[in-house]
Amino acid sequence: MSIQSNKCIVLASRPVGEPGADNFRLETTSVGPIEEDQILIKVLYLSLDPYMRGRMSEAKSYAEPVAIGEVMSAESAGVVIESKSDLYAVGDHVCCRSGWQEYYVSNTKDPMTYKVDANAVPLSTYLGVCGMPGRTAYFGLQHEGKPQAGETLVVSAASGAVGSVVGQIGKKLGLHVVGVAGGAEKCAYVKDELGFDAVIDYKSDDLHAALAAACPNGIDIYFESVGGALTEAVAKHLNDGARVPICGYISNYNSKDITKERTPFHIFGELANPPAHKFFLVFDFYADFAEANSALVNWVSNDQLKYRETMVEGLAKTPEYFSWLFSGKNFGKLVVKIAD
Repeated sequence: MSIQSNKCIVLASRPVGEPGADNFRLETTSVGPIEEDQILIKVLYLSLDPYMRGRMSEAKSYAEPVAIGEVMSAESAGVVIESKSDLYAVGDHVCCRSGWQEYYVSNTKDPMTYKVDANAVPLSTYLGVCGMPGRTAYFGLQHEGKPQAGETLVVSAASGAVGSVVGQIGKKLGLHVVGVAGGAEKCAYVKDELGFDAVIDYKSDDLHAALAAACPNGIDIYFESVGGALTEAVAKHLNDGARVPICGYISNYNSKDITKERTPFHIFGELANPPAHKFFLVFDFYADFAEANSALVNWVSNDQLKYRETMVEGLAKTPEYFSWLFSGKNFGKLVVKIAD
C-alpha cells in the first residue's frame, strides 16, 4: 500500500522568542510502500509538549534539534493499517514517534513504537497520563525526589499533564502535597478534584506568604517544571536535604538567548545549602517503562488517577495549538485529534 497524500508540518525556520505560524510549513508528501519488518501507521492523536520548543533551537541540548525542512518531532497514537511484521497486525493500536504528520512508517525494532490496549483506557491517554508525561511524573518523583511519607512536596504546573500526576502519586505515598497553578478554575481542579492538600495561585497569591502558609514545615521536594519567580520563592523555603527533580523550566523556553537567563540551576546552585537538584530525562528509565505503564493504566482504569485533556482537531492548526502551551490556554494534556 502506498499513501499518496500524507500531510505533514515541517520546521520552516528557527524561532526567535515565542514560535509563530511562520516558523512552520504544511507540506504534502507520499508514503510507502513498506518493506519487510515495517508497519504503516495512521496517526489518530498527536501529542504537543513544551520540550518541542527546545527541539526547534540550535542551542546545545540533550537531543539533536529538528532540522530545517524536517517534520516536527512528536509522540503520537494511531492504528496499524498495513504490516509486514510478525509483531504487529493490521488493527493494532500503537504509540510511536511519528512527528506532526498523518501517516508514519515504523520499523519493527524501533523502541519508540509499541502496542497499547485501547480497551483498557482511551487511546489518547497513552500520550498523557498513561504515556510520556505520566512516566515522567512516576519516575521523576519516586526516583529523583526520593519521597518519604510525611514530607512536603510542592508541584509546579500542578494542573498540567505531568504535575497533576506527580501530586496524585505524592498523595498515594503519604506526602503533604501543595500544588501551584494559574487561575481560579485550575486551582479548584487541583484542590477539589485531584485532592492536593493545598493550592497556590501564582497569578494572584503572594508566593512567599502562600508557600509559608501551605508549607509550615518547609519544603522537602520541589518538582520543577516552571522556573522564574516561583523557583525564586520556593528556594527560600527548602529544608536541609531537600530534593528538586527538574523536569523543565518553561518560563525560560522562549527567551531570545536562554544562555543569559537565570535558570533553576543558577537559583538553587547559589544557595548556601543547595538542594540535590538534577535535570532528568524520562528515557533514563527506559528499562522500567513497562512497570510505569502497567501502574498508570491500572490506576486510570480503576479511577485512582484523574486526568484532564484539552482535545483539539486538525493537523493544519497544530502550530496555533502549540502556542497554547506557553500561554496556559490548554487545561491538562494538550492533544490534537488528527483522524477518526
